[in-house]
Amino acid sequence: MPAPDYAVPALDKALDVLELLADSDAGLTQAEIAGGIGRSATQIFRVLTTLERRGYLFRDRQSGVYRLSTRLFDLAHRQEPLRSLIAAAHPPMRALAEQTRSSCNLSVLDAGRMRVVAQVVSPSDFGFQVRVGALFDVETTASGLVQLAFAGAGAGAGRPSRSDLAAIVARGFLEQPDALQPGVTDIVFPVLEPRRSSASLTDRAIAVLTVPYVATSFSERTSDSVREHAAVAAGEIAERLLGARP
Repeated sequence: MPAPDYAVPALDKALDVLELLADSDAGLTQAEIAGGIGRSATQIFRVLTTLERRGYLFRDRQSGVYRLSTRLFDLAHRQEPLRSLIAAAHPPMRALAEQTRSSCNLSVLDAGRMRVVAQVVSPSDFGFQVRVGALFDVETTASGLVQLAFAGAGAGAGRPSRSDLAAIVARGFLEQPDALQPGVTDIVFPVLEPRRSSASLTDRAIAVLTVPYVATSFSERTSDSVREHAAVAAGEIAERLLGARP
C-alpha cells in the first residue's frame, strides 16, 4: 500500500535549495538556484529569505551569491551519541596520526552508506585525507566491509559473502587497496560498541577507524607499524566510550 502523499510545497522548496547548494562549491545566485530546482525567482524568494534568517544560508552582499552555512553540520553533531563518539575518538586519533605519520578518519553507518564524521590530518608533509562529511558505499569500500562484518549483516544479492565477512571478523581488521584511490591501502579496524548493562564491549561496530596508508618513498612508517597502532587506537576509543557510559 503506497504511503499517503502529505506534500508540503514550501518545505520541498527549502530542501531542494539546501540540496542544490550542498553540491555547489562556489555558491549560486537566486536566479541560478531558481533554475536549478525548476522554480521561478519569485517562488523561492521567501524560502531563501527564511533560510538566511535562520542561519542555514549566508549571502554575499556584493555578488548576491548564496552559500550553505555550517548550521546543518552543527545540527548533525548535536546528537548525543555522535558527540560522545567524536569526543572519545579525537585523542586516540591524534596520537595515531602522530605515531604513524598518516592521516586517519572515523566513519559511521548513515542511511546505508558510510559517512566520515571525524579526521586527523597527517603531521607529515605528504599524506592522503578525506573530507569530513563525505559519504562512501558500504559494500565496495574497506570501511563499509568492516562495518558489515561487525554488524551481523547477512549476505544477500550483490552483498559481500558471509565467508568474506567472517574472515574479516576472524582477523579483527581489514587491509586492502582503496577502491577509489590507486596507491592507497586502507587499514580499517572496528570501534566496538559498549554494552549497556556491563563493563564490556559487544562484537558490534559502532564506528570504524581507517588509516589510508600511502606506501611511497615519503612514507615514514611500515604498514605493519601502522596496523599495530591503529588496533590500539580503535581499542582506546572503545574503552573511552565504555568509561563514558553510566
